Amino acid sequence: MRVLVFGTYDTSSHPRVGIIADGLRSHGMDVEECNVPLGLDTAGRVAMLAQPWRVPLLLLRLADRWWRLARTARKMPRPDVILVGYLGHFDVRLARLLFRRTPIVLDHLISASDTAKDRRLSSGGLKQVLLRAIDAGALKAATVVVVDTEEHRLALPEADQERAVVVPVGAPGYWFEAGAAAAAAREAADPATDPAPGPLSVVFYGLFTPLQGAPVITEALAALDGAGVELTMIGRGQDSEAARSAAPTDGSVRWLDWVPAAELPALVAGHDVCLGIFGTGPKALRVVPNKVFQGAAAGCALITSDTEPQRRELGDAAVLVPPGDPAALAAALRKLAEDRGELDRMKQAARAAAEDRFGPAAVVQPLVLQLSGERPPVPPRNP
Repeated sequence: MRVLVFGTYDTSSHPRVGIIADGLRSHGMDVEECNVPLGLDTAGRVAMLAQPWRVPLLLLRLADRWWRLARTARKMPRPDVILVGYLGHFDVRLARLLFRRTPIVLDHLISASDTAKDRRLSSGGLKQVLLRAIDAGALKAATVVVVDTEEHRLALPEADQERAVVVPVGAPGYWFEAGAAAAAAREAADPATDPAPGPLSVVFYGLFTPLQGAPVITEALAALDGAGVELTMIGRGQDSEAARSAAPTDGSVRWLDWVPAAELPALVAGHDVCLGIFGTGPKALRVVPNKVFQGAAAGCALITSDTEPQRRELGDAAVLVPPGDPAALAAALRKLAEDRGELDRMKQAARAAAEDRFGPAAVVQPLVLQLSGERPPVPPRNP
């Protein structure tokens, strides 16, 4: 089967579509790419919701990229399937114009209207009507809709749920490589010359959106009061100021506004614990964030919120705490800091889950079944 990955996606900042493409290749499909990155990340696109006068910039960029995509696509062999990458709400329309009779798979990882509400940029009115229309048009142009959790499948309009396929976010191969390199370095260390274990090293990275609950993390560290935990916070965004305000001032938190994507896996793999999300909003209760898949692949122990999709996906491979509860997070960190045997066990459990279920070949299996005509079973809705 010939698959063409199409659109203005950027795998350096959003590896999701690259994971799907690698997974399809691992199942023997012929995968090619027709890609001209737009040059605007999720934060940039969402900012336009709050600053409508910036929309012409999006339209100009989109017109330029679409012209280049169309010109390139005409020169390529005819595909059997089109895969439109993440943030493809508009790209899927171009794909439908260029490939009128070809099945199109849309990676609908985020909803425009849902994202605007989660980031407190829109709660109703004309803006939400417009965003829902953008989502609806994108779904209508697709043949198959890919989402990341069963909760997101059920959040789709009822008419679209039956043609949706759940493909977990997963982790790219280079995160596994970073984890293997860090593990090899630890095994090669000489216990006779190396100092005793230092503080528990913990890392969080993200865009500091309400979904991620960054202030919960720094509140938890402040509650530990010097209990042998050091935290690295990477990124900046909407909740940055609140997170910094809640953080302890004893030097136990290191702040990094940005880390190049190529360097992030090794940096994360050098920590004991990778933190997931701790927000309490509706979207936070429906997702399994990429950082838990990546952190597991990197060989870290995982701590994240106890929500239905994360509990189902991670099981015993993570320490789960109630969403929005800094005291519970502090207790979980304290336990791992004081019990290094438990820390090692949680690292091994996360790594085993990643190797078994979180790699590209594993997460893409439901989509492979769909494309081959063997539709995967739809999980029943909980009563």
